[in-house]
Amino acid sequence: MLALRRTLTRALAARTLAPQVCSSFATDPRQYDGTIYELRNYHLKPSKMNEFLENAKENIHFWTAHSELVGFWTVEFSSWMSKVFHIWKYDNFAHLAEVQKALAKDKEWQEQFLIPNLALVDKEGTEITYLVPWCKLEKPPKEGVYELVTFQRKPGGPALWGDAFKRAINAHVDLRYSKLVGVFHTEYGAQQSSHAVVERECRQPSSWQTADS
Repeated sequence: MLALRRTLTRALAARTLAPQVCSSFATDPRQYDGTIYELRNYHLKPSKMNEFLENAKENIHFWTAHSELVGFWTVEFSSWMSKVFHIWKYDNFAHLAEVQKALAKDKEWQEQFLIPNLALVDKEGTEITYLVPWCKLEKPPKEGVYELVTFQRKPGGPALWGDAFKRAINAHVDLRYSKLVGVFHTEYGAQQSSHAVVERECRQPSSWQTADS
């Protein structure tokens, strides 16, 4: 569980990926919808957060010219404090490959953002995910406190545990403790993982419990 504070529209360096035009392990209606979401995080070196964010603020437009930024946060509570987390939307895997290829060839992006920030980033991680079929994406409406909750699921995907998971998530949201931004299931990355991003109505710790975890 991570508590996240949303910042102004900022993002980080692109990493060139090998093109993956198609492929799906999905066993639910997702297989008929190509839209995917990249959940990306960067661990920054201590004291380098402000420098990184200022650079991102000035250069994020190079990336958003190619794909949609769903949200960008800095981590407030975690085992690693100097961390940023952001979500990108792509039409399909081909679109993702096109964006990464375009950024890799963009000299301004490379010189103004990527190269200057290489010394600031300690490590990075990324997951390719899709929205679970029953969830509609809600863009983060404002700056504030958000929470990222990660669930390690049993093998089988949403086709196996989706209904129980849906009931558990909706029960939590219906109590109005939080407002759901999106529920994402990992296709490439940490297998059998699901992530719920919510806007917190208060700073009190949450108590997420789901069936068939």
